[in-house]
Amino acid sequence: MLSFDEAQARLLDAARKVKGVDRVPLADGLGRVLAESIRSSLDVPPLDNSGMDGYAVRCADVPVAGTALRMAQRIPAGSVGHALEPGTAARIFTGAPVPAGADAVVMQELCERGGHGAEGMVIVNHVPARDDNIRRAGEDIRKDAEVLAAGTMLTPAAIGMAASVGVAQLPVLRRLSVAVLSTGDELATPGEPLPPGAIYNSNRYQLTALLKSMGCVVEDFGNLPDSLDATRAALRKAGALHDLVITSGGVSVGEEDHVKPALEAEGELSLWSIAVKPGKPLAFGRVGQADFVGLPGNPVSAFVTFSLLVRPFIRKCQGARELLPQGRTMIAGFEWAKPGNRREFLRVRIGADGRLERYANQSSGVLTSCVWADGLADIAAGMKVSPGDTLRYLAFAEMP
Repeated sequence: MLSFDEAQARLLDAARKVKGVDRVPLADGLGRVLAESIRSSLDVPPLDNSGMDGYAVRCADVPVAGTALRMAQRIPAGSVGHALEPGTAARIFTGAPVPAGADAVVMQELCERGGHGAEGMVIVNHVPARDDNIRRAGEDIRKDAEVLAAGTMLTPAAIGMAASVGVAQLPVLRRLSVAVLSTGDELATPGEPLPPGAIYNSNRYQLTALLKSMGCVVEDFGNLPDSLDATRAALRKAGALHDLVITSGGVSVGEEDHVKPALEAEGELSLWSIAVKPGKPLAFGRVGQADFVGLPGNPVSAFVTFSLLVRPFIRKCQGARELLPQGRTMIAGFEWAKPGNRREFLRVRIGADGRLERYANQSSGVLTSCVWADGLADIAAGMKVSPGDTLRYLAFAEMP
């Protein structure tokens, strides 16, 4: 068996970035990966502007608190005022350009309208310092600066950044095309009556949802019968049409496990069996033009191995820069002691006391554990865990 780290490294070394670039509107960019870097065509903000509602003044005109100034102009956001004359103030609103000559904005809460019985005056009850509440041109982004690098996964914030520099079309890599195949005569489709001895096919829908959440284009090939010929035919078809083929089940060594021999007949197998729990039987290779991953049939094993091994592989194929979860150190609030030679990933969540608690039943068939958990605890082979020990914790929400 390969170690987990060896298997992860081999998968990443074999990953091939998709070819082809799409140009999509900003609204369609979420979750896509930038094919080219984006540079700003302007300073952001483009002009000095006010950081709040208040009064633009010359600091020299307000030597003491309580100074009265004539209010000479009103500048709402989207308007441009005229140069501020000495001895005057400009009523200004958040985001409005600061008029020439003004070197500070005093918030409205520190000012009073009127003064000495005269209309159009403002009393400034605060001595400002130069640049108070002024956002200078280019303070956020300078013209020609790279604002988003190639390989960036487009989050809402990244799309907002692109919009802030006036980009309307985003150059993104083509979506990864993935075929999903399920194997097993015992599998039934949800919504249909459950025959004796059958189980509903959860992996088919779990994997499709995971892939779509990563921005892949997915073709569901449905459930394959336990037949070598049918498995070979499906692999041939999927391998000719897609970038990646993923199967679940059929990669062990039973008489009805046909994926491994079918792949060896139709393509090539370069990795099989990993010292990890859950998820020992995992296959990797190629079929036709596509990469191939064969996941275990047990739903927890499929979920965990996809999250830790297949997900980084797909991210690299998509051209992303961030591939692996960094993890964090957390304190265990549970005991664990299981002999063996496989690295384990326990389904855990952060408890009310800030410590990790584990799901009681860690069986690879208990999908409830994945719904309950918010992450995985990384346990070395044969490691004993006691409350208070430090563990590496991988949050599902923090996986790239």
